[in-house]
Amino acid sequence: MTDRAIIPPGTHAPIAPFSPGMMADNVIYVSGTLAFDANNDVVHQGDAAGQTRHILETIKRVLETAGSSLADVTFNSIFITDWANYAAVNKVYAEYFPGEKPARYCIQCGLVKPACLVEIASIAHKRS
Repeated sequence: MTDRAIIPPGTHAPIAPFSPGMMADNVIYVSGTLAFDANNDVVHQGDAAGQTRHILETIKRVLETAGSSLADVTFNSIFITDWANYAAVNKVYAEYFPGEKPARYCIQCGLVKPACLVEIASIAHKRS
């Protein structure tokens, strides 16, 4: 098995000891992604749709750095702080996954910073 960290150019230092993504045997694991700017400040505060879009764009960059795309995503883990944001998250999510949808789960929980409303982690299988 060949493992390698996936770090898109210009990626800021994470707030904890992890890589944005890891690839092992053409499977890409994207770490839990939050709506952070380059200073690890939360963007789109109070806007679950804006945070979801920012997160999915970040995940897209990680996958593209690994030579993959959102079309290769097979599973997403979604964490939200309030079920009231579920519809807004799903509306944006459907834009990024327009065809067959990846398997997923979604839970309500607390996140690392109070202004974070959404976190998403992904698994993709890179096509040869």
